Amino acid sequence: MNSNLVSIHPGAKIGKGVSIDPFTTIHDDVEIGEGTWIGSNVSIFPGARIGKNCQIFPGAVISAIPQDLKFSGEKTTAEIGDGTIIREFVTVNRGTKALGKTVVGKGNLLMAYVHIAHDCVVGDHCILANGATLAGHITIDDYAIIGGLSAIHQFVRIGSHVMISGGSLVRKDVPPYVKAAHEPLSYVGLNSVGLRRRGFSNDKIAEIQEIYRHLFVRGNSNSTAIEIISREMPETPERDIILSFVKNSSRGIMKGYKKDED
Repeated sequence: MNSNLVSIHPGAKIGKGVSIDPFTTIHDDVEIGEGTWIGSNVSIFPGARIGKNCQIFPGAVISAIPQDLKFSGEKTTAEIGDGTIIREFVTVNRGTKALGKTVVGKGNLLMAYVHIAHDCVVGDHCILANGATLAGHITIDDYAIIGGLSAIHQFVRIGSHVMISGGSLVRKDVPPYVKAAHEPLSYVGLNSVGLRRRGFSNDKIAEIQEIYRHLFVRGNSNSTAIEIISREMPETPERDIILSFVKNSSRGIMKGYKKDED
């Protein structure tokens, strides 16, 4: 690190072994965990809390104030978990008084030009491909994959182990374990490849698939599907996760099965 080419506020807390390339600016009230690498021309604003062994590529902007006209200068944070990779020109805004923080968990990959707005919470081991854009107050659970150039509406929730097709407009909640595509966004099957990679057995995948047949394929209303699933499907963690997600969806869930014409 060439101190003549890097601007670090004396109030910043920099861990051991942090490497900072030239022309980067680190403001007051910033914490960076040990072993993290920060490329050139990165701007890290007050409220940033960056974990250990992260990689932040050139042009990224972390913890800038929200793009929300209601923001009135309150003290908030943008938190980045250990081992997360942030590629070129990613922007992660800090929170507002609504939540007080924006959170990106551990082991994530945010590809170039991803935008994460205020008060979003991204879980662990997620991949957001190039140009994916999150409006405010979005929740993405663990192991989700968001295709490039997707735009996600504020207050949407995306469940764990989900895969969303590139270029999608995500206006409704997407329950866990599924693939989603088309316009409007619809269920197109399970993310079975991802589930197998993460240790789900064939029997477990078949169980989840049967739950979604009731919910998305057989023409049931959501309330009817919930009743059938609750009555006929055995109690398992996965069943209960799906039921809880659907019952507690504030925006409503995406549409049911739409046949792929390709």
